[in-house]
Amino acid sequence: MLIKTAKPLPASEITDPLFFYNRRRMLKGMLATAALASGVAPVAALAAEPRWQGLPAGALSDKTLTPTPAALVKNYTNYYEFTLNKEDATQLAQALPTDPWSLEIAGEVEKPGVYPLEDLLKRQTMEERIYRFRCVEGWAMVVPWVGFPLGNLLKTVQPLSTARFVSFTTILRPEVMPGQRTKSLLDWPYVEALRIDEAMHPLTILAVGMYGDVLPKQNGAPLRLVVPWKYGFKSIKAIIKIELLRNAPVTTWNLSAPNEYGFYANVNPTVQHPRWSQSSERLLGDKLFTPRRATEMYNGYGEQVAALYSGMDLRRFY
Repeated sequence: MLIKTAKPLPASEITDPLFFYNRRRMLKGMLATAALASGVAPVAALAAEPRWQGLPAGALSDKTLTPTPAALVKNYTNYYEFTLNKEDATQLAQALPTDPWSLEIAGEVEKPGVYPLEDLLKRQTMEERIYRFRCVEGWAMVVPWVGFPLGNLLKTVQPLSTARFVSFTTILRPEVMPGQRTKSLLDWPYVEALRIDEAMHPLTILAVGMYGDVLPKQNGAPLRLVVPWKYGFKSIKAIIKIELLRNAPVTTWNLSAPNEYGFYANVNPTVQHPRWSQSSERLLGDKLFTPRRATEMYNGYGEQVAALYSGMDLRRFY
């Protein structure tokens, strides 16, 4: 995983009064700043927090990953709010208005409220994170996301000591999201959740871009979750609400098919889906007869995240 960190853009250098009111322009500026950054984000800052002590130097860096061609990633996505067809979502998603956009933060926090997305983003430093992405269906890809650690945002709203889980909700717009007009597949809106320690982990990010550009609508614009050691359905798209909770919420796929989609959804080659094995994966772009790749525990991020699940029965808590 490659992390490129840029310095925040000083407000004094912004001369255009429309800058913060046109998110696409703002994001392009922030993404450009991130792209100009050199080197790797320091691990020392992460190790300063007791929960991450013991991470080896460079544990959050992997320069060996080759990104999947952008055209494949932008035209092959599960977005059931629009369609069951992976390719058609690219066109259908363009009907979703994403500007203006606000994010509600609620629950067990000191500073709940509804925040314009621009106000939240301008306080963040954008980073490029090249992550593996593994779908529960058995296909995989590598994506250079641009975003910021979710934990940084949560710290600004000051979670209470009673907060144990973080819930995410996607937008409900059945007039432009055809898949939301029926509950034959899923209950809407889409809800996902993490434990608070998973949400605060430095690998967990909120993405606003990929491949050095603004996040396409079919890939979850304007704001999506990315948790690289979990199956892709956990990385909820088009987030409009984040709620910190005392108890674990009911999540969409876990409610729909609990025997197939666990709450934790950690990538685990030893726990098969009821209808197929998870021991191997198909990389997007591979030729028909290219051998499948062996699935890695926690999608290859075990060194960083395995401690989160110490002592847990991973067959029961799948």
